[in-house]
Amino acid sequence: MTEQGFPVVEIDTSRPHPARMYDYYLGGRDNYEVDRDAAQKVIDLFPDIVPMAQGNRRFMHRAVRFLAQSGVRQFIDIGTGIPAPPNTHQVAQQVAPDARIAYVDNDPIVATYAGAHLLGSGNTGFFLGDLRDPESILGHPTISELIDFDQPVGLMLVAILHFISDDEDPAGLVAAYRDALPAGSHLILSHTTGDFHQLDGDAGEARDVYETKGATATLHLRSYEQVLAFFDGFELVDPGLVQPPLWRPDGPVPTHQELAHNGFYGGVGVKR
Repeated sequence: MTEQGFPVVEIDTSRPHPARMYDYYLGGRDNYEVDRDAAQKVIDLFPDIVPMAQGNRRFMHRAVRFLAQSGVRQFIDIGTGIPAPPNTHQVAQQVAPDARIAYVDNDPIVATYAGAHLLGSGNTGFFLGDLRDPESILGHPTISELIDFDQPVGLMLVAILHFISDDEDPAGLVAAYRDALPAGSHLILSHTTGDFHQLDGDAGEARDVYETKGATATLHLRSYEQVLAFFDGFELVDPGLVQPPLWRPDGPVPTHQELAHNGFYGGVGVKR
């Protein structure tokens, strides 16, 4: 399943783009020199950004696999970002070939990559939508075609809520999606935090690169308690809300030193 008619977007290579910078951190190739320059500036100031991004991505893979193994057969992935294989459908369909995935992002630039990497594989769809407009997303025709709200849904909010300010009521937004989900649905969520490193000095300068280089992204780092509040109405599955590498690792447990500057939380909750 695909959606046609995406707006034709002239890709601006004069300014770095957060999604393409993130792609660079993941080792992807869907980025330009301006993105690599800005991303490398961040890396030089704050080298932890690379393992943080990669650890967050691997957390997503494990969480999606867990849901598919638990019987979830449909996913709504909001804030898809530039595709970086393996993507949600590739992980889920490896476990359950009939899994259905609706990808959503508010950035037309992401749409330019969706056709090549997310669509045409069967049981997948992509559309442009904004997390801050739950009614529009939940009522979109692609959701209607792919998602059966009488059956459990995997809602994915991976590394997206930290772009939502407190004034935009991120907890209220999560609640709006939660209330549309049936019992047995799951929330996969990750979020940046300042709990594990200082926000001044090099880390603060690295964050400022996103604004000073024109990447138009503001990060709202939140504490453990603030991130935990997003799971209101969900029961956290073991091991709870933790740094992403600690969420059901499929290899050696990371050392304290490896975790010391991992500025993310990740968790999975189930709606009872």
